[in-house]
Amino acid sequence: MQIGMMGLGRMGANMVRRLMRDGHECVVYDINSASVARMVKDGAVGAASLEEFVGKLAKPRCAWLMLPAAITGRIVDQVAALMEPGDIIIDGGNSYYHDAVDQAAKLAVKGINFVDVGTSGGVWGLERGYCLMIGGPDEAVKHLDSVFATLAPGADAGANPSKEDGTAAFGYLHCGPSGAGHFVKMVHNGIEYGVMAAYAEGMNILKSANAGKRQRTADAETSPLESPQYYQFDVDLPAVAEVWRHGSVIGSWLLDLTAGALKDDPSLAQFGGRVSDSGEGRWTLKAAIDTGVPAPVLSSALFDRFSSQGESQFADKLLSAMRYAFGGHIEKKPGA
Repeated sequence: MQIGMMGLGRMGANMVRRLMRDGHECVVYDINSASVARMVKDGAVGAASLEEFVGKLAKPRCAWLMLPAAITGRIVDQVAALMEPGDIIIDGGNSYYHDAVDQAAKLAVKGINFVDVGTSGGVWGLERGYCLMIGGPDEAVKHLDSVFATLAPGADAGANPSKEDGTAAFGYLHCGPSGAGHFVKMVHNGIEYGVMAAYAEGMNILKSANAGKRQRTADAETSPLESPQYYQFDVDLPAVAEVWRHGSVIGSWLLDLTAGALKDDPSLAQFGGRVSDSGEGRWTLKAAIDTGVPAPVLSSALFDRFSSQGESQFADKLLSAMRYAFGGHIEKKPGA
């Protein structure tokens, strides 16, 4: 079928390639004309303006937006102004699910369908496929089924599921009305924060397994090991990550990527350790608070990201100041 794609970044462009590879016709638009030209060279139908983009779509028009959350609402309104009842706008970015609920209600008055698709797969999606978490009206979602089926990974090798039992086994799922897709993807990303933190903390403990060898002082202020003989291991972190990939209960694609990163750069010298958060973790915690659901692991992972961004520096300085004030404790300098 025909589908329009607006936003040709790494994910958007690869989604177009995957769709065209399976025979779909793609109309593409991006404010960067060079991005459009690359897709046209690959076989897409290009558009030089938003009006031309919508004008080249056959009815019912289906326009998929892969844009930053900060501008998605404004662009949806612009696209909707050029559409007619029965047309479909799909938001595949990481927008806040509240915005999807509100946007769907606003567009429903005009007879325009709004479908929100939480999309996971990143830069690997072209070959692996994308896990799709979908929210929206039943008929609109059904109309887009062939697009979702192409973008999704499909069933696992050797499996033989039937769509009569649902589409989840194929890598995409209609989670509920508009907003449900982004809600499920939001929680997905909150879990991602926690899993990433668990791997990172565990590897950090393994990295310190030779602390007994490195102990240089018995000064209590530096918290020496009481039993250094138990920490004499020089653990090969890349090798451990690799062996965990094979048969371990904690195996995952994320562990595969971790093993690859450690193999390429065991000391991770190219990274500074500042971990950004793009919003989904905060939104997940807000939902947990709103509904009274405890989420200590996810909250700890989010706050750790804040700390990595330097947001704990003043608090750490104040802790040091208080120790000096009540006990005269002189702050130890790194390496001292």
